[in-house]
Amino acid sequence: MGNRYIKYFIALSLFFVFGCSNTKYLPEGDLLYVGSSVTVKDSVIKKKERKALEKELEDLLRPKPNKQILGLRPKLWIYNIAGEPKKQKGIRYWLRNKVGEEPVLFSKVDLDYNASVLRNFTENRGYFKVRVSADSTAKNKRATAEYTVQPKRQYKIKNVKFPEDSSALGKAIARTSRRSLLKPGNPYDLDVIKAERERIDARLKEKGYYYFNPDYILAQVDSSKGDYEVNIKLKIKDETPEKATIAYKIDKIIVYPNFSISKDSVKYKKEDIVQYKDFTIIDTANTFNPRVFDRTIYFKKGDLYNRKDHNLTLNRFVNLGTFNFVKNEFKVSDSLKNTLDSYYYLTLLPKKFIRVEVLGKTNSASYTGTEVNVNWNNRNLFRGAELLTVSVFGGADFQLSGTNNGKNIYKLGAETSLTWPRFISPFKIGGSSEFVPRTKATLRYEFQNRTQLYALNSFNASFGYLWKENIRKEHQLNIVDITYVSPNNVTPEYQQDILDDPALGKVIEKQLIFGPTYSFTYTNTMQKRRKNTFYFNGELDLAGNITGLATGANVKKNDTIKIFDVPFSQYVKVKADFRHYLKLSKESELASRIIVGAGIPYGNSGALPTSKQFVVGGTNSIRAFRARTLGPGSYLNTETTNSYLPDQSGDLKLEFSTEYRAKLFSIVRGALFVDAGNIWLMNADPNKPGAEITKDFMKDIAVGAGAGLRFDLSFLILRTDLAFPLRKPYLPENERWVIDDINFGSGPWRKENLILNIAIGYPF
Repeated sequence: MGNRYIKYFIALSLFFVFGCSNTKYLPEGDLLYVGSSVTVKDSVIKKKERKALEKELEDLLRPKPNKQILGLRPKLWIYNIAGEPKKQKGIRYWLRNKVGEEPVLFSKVDLDYNASVLRNFTENRGYFKVRVSADSTAKNKRATAEYTVQPKRQYKIKNVKFPEDSSALGKAIARTSRRSLLKPGNPYDLDVIKAERERIDARLKEKGYYYFNPDYILAQVDSSKGDYEVNIKLKIKDETPEKATIAYKIDKIIVYPNFSISKDSVKYKKEDIVQYKDFTIIDTANTFNPRVFDRTIYFKKGDLYNRKDHNLTLNRFVNLGTFNFVKNEFKVSDSLKNTLDSYYYLTLLPKKFIRVEVLGKTNSASYTGTEVNVNWNNRNLFRGAELLTVSVFGGADFQLSGTNNGKNIYKLGAETSLTWPRFISPFKIGGSSEFVPRTKATLRYEFQNRTQLYALNSFNASFGYLWKENIRKEHQLNIVDITYVSPNNVTPEYQQDILDDPALGKVIEKQLIFGPTYSFTYTNTMQKRRKNTFYFNGELDLAGNITGLATGANVKKNDTIKIFDVPFSQYVKVKADFRHYLKLSKESELASRIIVGAGIPYGNSGALPTSKQFVVGGTNSIRAFRARTLGPGSYLNTETTNSYLPDQSGDLKLEFSTEYRAKLFSIVRGALFVDAGNIWLMNADPNKPGAEITKDFMKDIAVGAGAGLRFDLSFLILRTDLAFPLRKPYLPENERWVIDDINFGSGPWRKENLILNIAIGYPF
């Protein structure tokens, strides 16, 4: 009973502190405005539609009352107790002006103005001759406003007429009627009429009418029949200027690649002018090969102006990555009637620059480290907007505690890439897009040293294409992707570990992997207003296919064929990553992900190369298990005598995660999550019992759950997740669910089961 009275006392105290104290600071004779309501009274409108209309109308009311949390107004309370600061700095000023919130006084509420806003909005929705009344209620120095809306029956569209005159513009508008937004039988809505005018204008912009705009269309509405129906007639306004009625073609196309926004005009000599096809290029520094503009500008002399090519050209100039500022102007041509001259003013970014990146990192395997990347870039190497990047990188990971203590990892390497803003290919890939297609060649070398164990030299070369169909769809095709891995400095300790666990030997095998790779990505997550958004990434990796046919490796059963004394890999690997985001409210969502992957070795390979196999566990996977320690299947390495946990990998992967995300306060967001999945081997391994895939593979699924905090620092998101297992696939079959064993009060249980993940960004 005592605890109950304490709770009641706390609740009453909070109510008193946050409630009553907020009114004693009010100006004499004024009231605290605490909210308003709208009631729609109508027997014809369905209840669901009436409630929706009430919600829309309430959102229009101004001002908004002070923000509430659980019925209290703590920000207003902070504003009041902070008092008037004596100077514009210090803790009092910060509390009052940054944390606190000024009281919204009832004297600032204009009932008549709000009533007129509600009346106009309702009439614009087709409820003509609506009645709106306003009243207020005051009690205990608080006031509310109540509005009553009494609409009549909503008017419907009976008929829509488009211009019937014989002018070219009238005919062009009439031809757009097939896709009109104004449909007979639909409710009258002023917003739809405005959208219809914008739709017509957009269609005309594709037909050469550069100077036309939606305001030149008049919608005449006739509701005089008295049967709650309207006739709408669209016509061209009489005061429409002549140039808005003309469809223009393109005449001259002039490009200034070295334009300075700080100067009003461009000074150039006659020899600076280059005529290339339909383009006049005034390049005072001979910066670009003229072919760059032929590939970027979609207009040609004599083309009918259209907005699509207009925007496409501007987006491609920006997407080239060499220009800081892009300006475009169209002017009526002096030489030909009904034509436009197009001018492009381009301001360059610095051609060469260096970027240095320093980062700290940690992972669930208890490694903490740092990495440094130094990148030198040349944005216009061969005068064709090519990007050359030369990178040198190095890093170190230290395990300060845990099973790998002392087994530090060091890496050092370099990478060179050259990207052309076009396809270098005898055939065409992709189509016209606002995004510039690219060809990329890369060379990379990395030396990794795992102290006291082994070192690896890794070489990679690739050549391929990147292109985007639109903002949602992206492709990457590497027609050549070669990786060569060679071991170095293998210690006697690691050699002894291989005798205990032969699977460790695969890590230091020489590897030669080559073949095409392809990935496709689709996402609409940038559409913030959608309730459901999606992300999909599919990858296909083919290794040694053509070489296998040429050498006979596809059919040979006993001998392993080598190239330069190294066995080459043969496999087919596919992976699909699908994500769904369900917006629950403005500040919360449910995010889900499923990953399915399969790698099938054949011919010259009995298993996938270690670097190509799947792993699970860790900060971005099943967070209740440490990185690369889960699986494959029900296998658990309990016999090894080495002093560290070897990575576990497999040929098949299934993983699922779902996460509830919500804003808690300020920059802090919270999450509750469940992860599940595992990996498996395609073929049985006598050294890893239970690792191969079977028809009962679902019995090997691991499950974990947890909670986390995300700190949104604008430039990055710092994530902390605390997770624990619900199902352990390596336990005896009838003991794998461990929910009943959860005991947060037990130190040994926490030490064995709680996993803290610290990472940058969301897991998916």
